[in-house]
Amino acid sequence: MHVISRKTLIDFYTIKDFSDSKGQLESWYYEAKNRDWASPAEVKEKYRSASILKNNRIVFNIAGNKYRLAVRVNFESKTIFIRLIGTHKEYDKIDAENI
Repeated sequence: MHVISRKTLIDFYTIKDFSDSKGQLESWYYEAKNRDWASPAEVKEKYRSASILKNNRIVFNIAGNKYRLAVRVNFESKTIFIRLIGTHKEYDKIDAENI
């Protein structure tokens, strides 16, 4: 899968308050980059705690569910678009199915 954009993850975990997310975000990135997911069900097989939403949106729990990573996946083009990485408070302010 092609992940757009890793820089979003790096920008997040280089903030001092969010540095505890680095290991999991990097692991998620390399896992996603090296996968060839064809459906949300395949993602769910690997990430049981991920939330599958409408419009090919998926939300991953990061750092023991301290942070949320919301993505949009285009399974045909094998592309993952990072839509948000943030705290639960930040996540609660968005409509994850439409971002």
